[in-house]
Amino acid sequence: MSSIEGAADEALPYGMPYERETRYDPPAGLMALQDKPLRPMRYYPDGTEGWLVTGHAEGRKVLADPRFVTGERFTHSPTELPHVFVSISEQVPPGFFLFFDPPEHTRLRRKVTGVFTVKRMKDLEPRIAAIVDDRIAAMTANGNEADLVRDFALPVPSLVICEMLGVPYEDRDAFQEHSATMLDLSLSVEHRNKAMGAIFAYLMQLVPAKRAEPGDDMLSALAADEELHEAEAAGIALILLVAGHETTANMLALGTFALLEHPDQLTRFRAGPEAAAQAVEELLRYLTVAHNGIMRIAKEDAEIDGQLIKAGQHVTVVLQAANRDPRKYERPGELDLDRDAQGHLAFGHGMHQCVGQQLARVEMRIGFAKLFAAFPDLRLAVASEDIPMRSEMNVYGVHTLPVAW
Repeated sequence: MSSIEGAADEALPYGMPYERETRYDPPAGLMALQDKPLRPMRYYPDGTEGWLVTGHAEGRKVLADPRFVTGERFTHSPTELPHVFVSISEQVPPGFFLFFDPPEHTRLRRKVTGVFTVKRMKDLEPRIAAIVDDRIAAMTANGNEADLVRDFALPVPSLVICEMLGVPYEDRDAFQEHSATMLDLSLSVEHRNKAMGAIFAYLMQLVPAKRAEPGDDMLSALAADEELHEAEAAGIALILLVAGHETTANMLALGTFALLEHPDQLTRFRAGPEAAAQAVEELLRYLTVAHNGIMRIAKEDAEIDGQLIKAGQHVTVVLQAANRDPRKYERPGELDLDRDAQGHLAFGHGMHQCVGQQLARVEMRIGFAKLFAAFPDLRLAVASEDIPMRSEMNVYGVHTLPVAW
């Protein structure tokens, strides 16, 4: 067994590389660290020693191990930009179960797991298809050009999660702005916390109204749950509202961009429903929009693959590197829709794995299929190098995507 002190003679990396050289690939400097898939690293701001995980198998082990927790305050970041975990752990809202450990995490998460089963998502498919059709009709009515982010990728999952939660869609501008601020790593922790507080306050106003006049929606069910107090119901809704549109919206836009730039793969995508479902998994693996890593803190000393990680140390599992691990996938740097990408870590792993992953899969499968069927000659309306990337955001993607048909 070796500890981090055992590597003291080495030049430890100071933070993980996060600036990309290309649109779709992780930073070259990050990928160069894959020779040691679990390695010691110095964290910002003061060089405190912790760990970086770039391997697929090692990442699964850490994320599945209950000794690595989220219910502690994160004080260090793997980059000079304070990580979103540092921001949220400064002021965790009640009910925000992403930052709780068992048994509280178990108690809160089980309130929503039954809503996101494969069967329930199957039942929701006709409504998602109708929402997608409406957005495509609106795009067509406005001419032959659109910003795919504004007109399709963001509205589709936003409408879906608003309907599921019972949140008025007409309030979307405010919560989408605050959500983007929450995830903007270039902003101060205080600024991000203020945005999170604004969404939480908004939901806190909705909870008593739902208790007084319940509807057939998730927020009404949470508000009526006698085991939850109002703040917990609002905190659970906060996770679902933010995660329910941010990740899928960016996958829809970035995935479209990637397919347009890989026409051979777009042809494969059009092969049929079975091909589309497999394609979604490969796009999730290849793009991995949660690109800044998942952080954990060792609650106690823990040995992973012969390395001793000491209690209190920060650990960052970099999903985009793990999903490009050559020990797991052949030619991991290629987008190959014929690949069986099952087992990827785009949704995380373990007890905190994305609760809404089945919803995201359905939205992407239907969204991509209908978009490319409706616009067989869809193309970029500007040069690809002019597309603004979301490099500074915790969720990667494009800020805008001008397209024409």
